[in-house]
Amino acid sequence: MASINGSSPAVAPFSELDSGASGQIGHGVIVGCFSPRRPLHASNCPLHTMSFPTLHARAEAKPLEHRSCLTPTTAKKLLDAGYPVLVERSPKDPNYARIFKDEEFEQAGATLIEEGAYKNAPKDNRIIIGLKELPEDEFPLEQTFVHFAHCYKQQGGWEKVLARFPRGGGTLYDLEFLQDESGRRVAAFGYHAGFVGAALAIKTWAWQLTHPNGEPLPGLETFTEGRGYYNNESELITQLKEDVAAGEKVAGHKPTSLVLGALGRCGSGAVDLLEKIGCPEIKKWDLAETKERDGPYPEIVDSDIFVNCIYLSKPIPPFVNKESLKSPDRRLSVVCDVSCDTTNPHNPIPIYDINTTFDKPTVDVSVEGNGPKLSVISIDHLPSALPRESSEAFSNALLPSLMALKDRSTTPVWQGAEKLFQDKVQTLPGGVPKKEV
Repeated sequence: MASINGSSPAVAPFSELDSGASGQIGHGVIVGCFSPRRPLHASNCPLHTMSFPTLHARAEAKPLEHRSCLTPTTAKKLLDAGYPVLVERSPKDPNYARIFKDEEFEQAGATLIEEGAYKNAPKDNRIIIGLKELPEDEFPLEQTFVHFAHCYKQQGGWEKVLARFPRGGGTLYDLEFLQDESGRRVAAFGYHAGFVGAALAIKTWAWQLTHPNGEPLPGLETFTEGRGYYNNESELITQLKEDVAAGEKVAGHKPTSLVLGALGRCGSGAVDLLEKIGCPEIKKWDLAETKERDGPYPEIVDSDIFVNCIYLSKPIPPFVNKESLKSPDRRLSVVCDVSCDTTNPHNPIPIYDINTTFDKPTVDVSVEGNGPKLSVISIDHLPSALPRESSEAFSNALLPSLMALKDRSTTPVWQGAEKLFQDKVQTLPGGVPKKEV
């Protein structure tokens, strides 16, 4: 990561810390009794295979979350390497349904189990793998879990979330903090966050022009036959090209954009999207453009669209604020805050204070003067709009680490994750809770 010196803004590409590592996986040695369609059990395998923990992919419980930490592709590779893989059936409610069909996992050789089976799963040699946080509940957690728990930065309710693990003797490996020996995250969704963020910014720009009465951009389900997500990237790109053409017909030009953090994984996703749909007029800003002077930056207000992709590492002056929006020459009509530091007191875009959602993607900003309407997009799980591609990219980046789970006690990425968990448990108010089970 490039250094940030003196009082220069702490503007780092979103994905320099939120990036995915890649690697080639060799073929596992398959014991004679193993078949990709035959799960490993004590009854049918020799003892030396039992060092492989059972990987249990749970169903997600977050509304409009269709991604999956394991995919049929990565499940098969893990099975081929010797890991037993169990996959909870996808929820039947379409608002929670996984993008991958149960049959895809079954064809890969995984064993399907009931949704929510993790609650009563054996605690020995079982690793529960998910993506987003567990549903709010009280019962102690006895197993080992891998997911984004959102409880290490003292977020709201963090102590209740974290305390469930020591209360049950369980362990948390938080996906956000899985790092290689150089300190880089091994897997993240940065690229697709930027890609989808720019896509929604374009859609909002076109919608504003073609709906001059001021009605807000409707939910994503309106544009996806009720699903709330796109089946694939090509479906999204085709639709956006039509949006740009409709907006250009009214405005007389294609949108101009400024992407901040453009050299990071997240920013490169935003730039790629804009270029793929034929909107190449992009200011690609990164450290070089911000280290010599503080914001607010008039170049942002002079652009139609601003996409923020930085990783906020320390307090910095705002990129844009209510005062800079008073410019009589303001063109800015859409801000997509991919970084979503909404509740951070040092949020560098202090013109809004709520997160938006896929069913209500934008929030209006009250602006003085005669400029265009201004809308902000601040969705904290943008990659869910492209669940198949984003899941495959994330899961493949995570795969080398998953392959090492059988040796997690001696593998740096898992050693570091467990140490961090133990350190965070020590910070619980009132001390470490007693084990209850």
